[in-house]
Amino acid sequence: MDNILAAKVAGTLYSWPVNSMKHPMRSFSRVAIASLLSTSVVVLLHAQAPAPQAPPAGGQPPAGGRGQGGGRATQGSPASQKPPQTVTPQTYPPELVQRGQGLFVATCGFCHGRDAMGGETGPDLTRSALVAEDVRGDKISPVIKNGRPDKGMPPLNVPDADIAAIVAFIHDTKTKADSLEGARRSVDVTDLQTGNAQAGQQYFNGAGGCAKCHSPTGDLAGLASRLQGLQLFQRMLYPGGRGRGGAPPPTPVATIKLPSGESVTGKVAYRDEFTIAITDAAGYYRSWPMSKVKATLVNPLEAHIAQLPKYTNDDMHNVLAYLQTLK
Repeated sequence: MDNILAAKVAGTLYSWPVNSMKHPMRSFSRVAIASLLSTSVVVLLHAQAPAPQAPPAGGQPPAGGRGQGGGRATQGSPASQKPPQTVTPQTYPPELVQRGQGLFVATCGFCHGRDAMGGETGPDLTRSALVAEDVRGDKISPVIKNGRPDKGMPPLNVPDADIAAIVAFIHDTKTKADSLEGARRSVDVTDLQTGNAQAGQQYFNGAGGCAKCHSPTGDLAGLASRLQGLQLFQRMLYPGGRGRGGAPPPTPVATIKLPSGESVTGKVAYRDEFTIAITDAAGYYRSWPMSKVKATLVNPLEAHIAQLPKYTNDDMHNVLAYLQTLK
């Protein structure tokens, strides 16, 4: 096709009137120009044509592309992937594993599932890289003691001996689960039914300080009719929006003391190290340089945040049992 096009171009240039031969030198120049131009056209067309690509080794289509049927390359689901291999294989006495199972179900099962294979909010521990790298609790124990508040896991105030038993159960479960396929993604109702409602009511009105802000006949009236099980438990621990049971986090309130001595209160609309802005009671947006005013902020969830490390496992389940009676 390129040669045909070049020939047409050259032919056009060659087909001048016969009387042009009256000037042979001029005709010779035109022929030379035509020849040079036709060669240039061929070279240019070849330069623009894409070079053919060699097929990949084995005749397979490139990764991530489409095959002959137009399908897309897909990745397997997490449940279909092989769990991380245990770095240091460990064995534990059967009685320690059995004791750890009871403790795990009571303290961890409501999030991680009673079999440690994952719940609605807690990950599958048999597929955890941290568990795979743990050696007799050197990595698991600190997580149990300190929790991971940023991920919704509260610290657990339990004796070291109980933590050792929980570690034994987790490792034993991982060893048994390594050959299994799939993973559980739900929580057994019985995981949450271990508390004492009467003890929970006492904690609610006393040591927990819950009654300072909440009332079973006020904001909590009918709570158990709206939320059940794990959602209710999540709302109790993290009312600021963690998990499926969380509500939208409330907006902090700030009181701004101006240089004149006047104080203005409103919901925080913006805040950084240089500026603070609020929406006042009339709905107006007002802002000030942080260096010129004194700002006092009140977070409605501060009491919940401060309470997390104080809860024992019994406290959490007892309060949950009490809240489940508020229908």
